[in-house]
Order: sequence, then C-alpha cells, then structure tokens
Amino acid sequence: MADRNSKAYHAFGLFILVMLMQRADATEFRVGGTNGWTVPTDPKALSFNQWAEMNRFRIGDTLLFVYLPEKDSVLRVEKDDYVNCNTAKYLALFNDGNTSFKLNQSGPYYFISGISDNCNKNEKLAVVVIADRGKTNQTIPASPPSPSTEITPSVAPSGQESPSPPSSSPNRNGASSKVVGAMGSFGGFLLGFPLLSVL
Repeated sequence: MADRNSKAYHAFGLFILVMLMQRADATEFRVGGTNGWTVPTDPKALSFNQWAEMNRFRIGDTLLFVYLPEKDSVLRVEKDDYVNCNTAKYLALFNDGNTSFKLNQSGPYYFISGISDNCNKNEKLAVVVIADRGKTNQTIPASPPSPSTEITPSVAPSGQESPSPPSSSPNRNGASSKVVGAMGSFGGFLLGFPLLSVL
C-alpha cells in the first residue's frame, strides 16, 4: 500500500515538473503597453499593428487587453470584418476590461474595438502566431532596420490598416515572465529530482 502511494506521489510530481517546464517559456503581451486597448491619440506612438509586427507571437503566448469596460470592448473577428470594422459579426466578444486571450494555434488573429468608430480610428490589431514553442526551427527570423530607418506611424484612412513598419529584431517584452518561468522550471527540477532517483 505504501509503495502504491509512493508511486502516485512520484507520478504527480513528474506531472507538475512537465507542466512547469511547458509554461516556462510563454509570454504575456500587454496590448498597447501602458496606454492599453484604446483609440491611439499620440501621433508619435506605434499603431497596434506596428507594435505587433515588432514582436514574435507563438502558441502558448497570451494577449492582455486592458480597457475601461463601460467604454470599450474587444471583438475577435474574421479578416473581412477586421478590414471593414464590422462590429455586428464576431467570433468572440470580451467586455470585462481585463481580457486575457491565449494564442492556442498558429496563424492570424484579428481583433477590433467593439465600438465601430474606435475601430475606424485604428483601434484594431492583427497578430500572426508563427510557430509552436517546441518547434523553434519554424521561427521566422527578422532583420533589424538600418540605422537611418525611422518608424513614423501614420493614421490610416477609415477602414484601412496603418502602413507596416520595417521588420525589426524580435522583442519578447516578457523578460519578467521568463525569469518567473526559469524559477518555476528550477523549482520543478528540485521537486522532480528526488522522484527521478526513486524511479
């Protein structure tokens, strides 16, 4: 009986170790930075799509949309509805003010404000998930812009996307999550070490 309990404990510990290792590399991206999910007002700031193109999104990453729930919302939509700012048709509606959306498959994702006028003022985001975290050979390398290149965002006419900036090196603006992930992996290793010696 004690031997069976010991094996169950070891199996559970190994399961926790695997879960910690899988989560160690996921990154949470706060959409819009400190401004959050809102109509862009600073002409010098990057548009949501320019920001997205400067990052690399992978399966397991999370987008965090922070906004005032009584004044805005987030819609996940198809590409045509994204281009046309169609708020009447959507795949998912979020209005909690602190929306965490997990990117669970590769390919494009399209988000717009639930307020059509906001979307027409460029409160919209297209994200492309490029690879599974376990398959790093699928990652698309980016080349840094030349030193003379400046990224100057401009507001697109109603219903159109902002112009794309030049590609830049990957910015995984999730350094703190990597530190926490590394600590979790180390903790999982310490937990799993006695288990592996018994097995």
